[in-house]
Amino acid sequence: MSVTTAGTLTTGHVGINVTDVGRSADFYRRVLGFEVLHEGRDGERRWVFLGQGGTLVLTLWQQADGGYDAGRAGLHHLSFQAGSLAEVREKEAVLRELGAEFAYDGVVPHGEGAASGGVFFHDPDGVRLEIYAPSGAESADAPVTSAPTCGFF
Repeated sequence: MSVTTAGTLTTGHVGINVTDVGRSADFYRRVLGFEVLHEGRDGERRWVFLGQGGTLVLTLWQQADGGYDAGRAGLHHLSFQAGSLAEVREKEAVLRELGAEFAYDGVVPHGEGAASGGVFFHDPDGVRLEIYAPSGAESADAPVTSAPTCGFF
């Protein structure tokens, strides 16, 4: 099997199936500061495109009958990098106001002694999410010492 290269690839955007596109769009706008770039409807099917500075980051598709199922193949978690640990803590405060479900209490490192870390939580449909900073978390204890923190939450 040969491997070909097609230049440098970057993530374009991520699409998530949701049960209520309005509820999910509000959540992602409030927590992550995304703006609505486009929204549409085709009968009962609805979608919203969210982004920052006009750049598409996340698409939400209202076509799920139930919440996220960690036991099925597909998305493990979606991670967003913040500029600093202070920004992570600001997002954490918004999440607490919204009553989001957290996997761990507060900011935790990616592993014992790691400088990077953040908050691990679930969106309204149970999709596992992370907001982290590349440094500043080294003084916190990792909630799991035998595996990466983002592995099995």
